[in-house]
Amino acid sequence: MAYEIGRLPLETLVGPVGKAAEVLVRLDERLAHSPVRDGWIERSHFHDAVAAMWVEGELVHLEDLVFHDAEMDQRTPTHELTRAHAVLRKRRRILAQNREWPFSREGLSNLTGRAGADATLSKSDREGEGMPFAEAETGAAGEEAENDALAQEFAEIDAVLARTSELLSGADITTARARQDDARLAVLYDEDWDEGARLAEWRDILDQTRDLPPVLRAAILLDAWSDIEVLQRGDWIGPLLVAALLRQEGLCAHHLACLHLGARKVPRERRRARDGTVRLLAWIDVMFEAASFGLKEHDRLLLAKERMERVLRGRRANSKLPALVDLVLSRPLVSTSTVQKTLKVSRQGALDLIGEINLREMTGRGSFRAWGIV
Repeated sequence: MAYEIGRLPLETLVGPVGKAAEVLVRLDERLAHSPVRDGWIERSHFHDAVAAMWVEGELVHLEDLVFHDAEMDQRTPTHELTRAHAVLRKRRRILAQNREWPFSREGLSNLTGRAGADATLSKSDREGEGMPFAEAETGAAGEEAENDALAQEFAEIDAVLARTSELLSGADITTARARQDDARLAVLYDEDWDEGARLAEWRDILDQTRDLPPVLRAAILLDAWSDIEVLQRGDWIGPLLVAALLRQEGLCAHHLACLHLGARKVPRERRRARDGTVRLLAWIDVMFEAASFGLKEHDRLLLAKERMERVLRGRRANSKLPALVDLVLSRPLVSTSTVQKTLKVSRQGALDLIGEINLREMTGRGSFRAWGIV
C-alpha cells in the first residue's frame, strides 16, 4: 500500500513543530559562532553513529568506534561496528558537500548504494526528463534516440571521471550494483523488493511536502521512510537524508542533526504507533530531543574548554598542551596511542600531558585505556 499523507491535524501539530524548530535554530545559531563547533560536529558524528545501531537493536561501544576510525582496533571489528563506521563516514560525506548534493543523482546514488539514477527519479523528475515514448510522438524518434545514446555515453564517462576524482581525494566510494544479479546475495536480499520504486515513492512524498514547514516536512519524511521500508539494508540512511534536508532548508545550516540520538529518547511504540498523528508527534519529538542533546553537549564542551585553557596559562610557546586540548574536544575518547600518533610524543609524554589537563579515564581497565572530558 502506498504511503498517504492524509489530512494533517495542524491544531495538534503546530505547537510541537514550533517548539522543535525553535530549539533546532537556537542550536544552529549557537554553533555558527562557537569556538568548539568543529569539535562538537566531529563528536556528534560518533554519537549519532552509535545511536543508529542502537535504534536497530545493535550495541556498539563508543570507544570501539573511535579506535576503529583511528585504525587502532583492539580486536577484530564486528559487523555492527563496520556498519556504525559506515554511518560515521556518510555523515562526514554529507557535511563535506554542498547542501544540494544529498538529493542530486550522484548524492542519492552514493548514499543509498544504487547506481541507477533513473530508478530513483520522482514523478516530477521523470516528467522534466522527457520520456522516450513522448519523444516518439514528435516524429523525430530516430534523431532523439541517437542523442540519447550519445548522452548516455557522455554520462558514463562523467561517472568514471567522478569516481576517479573521489578515489584520488580519498573520499568514501560506495560501488553499487544490481543485487538481484548476484546469486550469492539471494539468501540475504528479497528479489521482489524493488528498492528503486520504493525510493521513487519516497521522493514523490518529498515533492508533495515541499510547501510545508521544514520540521513538519521532516517528520512526514521520517515516517514515510519507516513505513515504506525503502532499503532492505540501511534503514539509518533515511534519517541522514532528512538531516541533510534540514540543512538544505537552512534550519540546521551549520551542522547535521543527530536524529538517531533523538530517536533513542522516544519510545519505539510511539514511532511505530498505528495512529499517524501519534507517529508524526513522535518524530517531531525526535528532532526536539536531538537539538536539546546538542545544546547540552555544546555547553559541556564550552565549560570543559574554559577549564582546560586555565592550565595553558603561562605555558611555553612550543607546549603540546594546546594541541592536546583540541584533540580532546574533537573526540569523545582519546587513547595513549592516539595522543602519541597525533602529537608525536612518547608514551610517557602522552600520559604526562593527559595528567596535566585532568582528563577522566573512561574504560576502568589497566590496559587499552581511554580518556575523555569530565
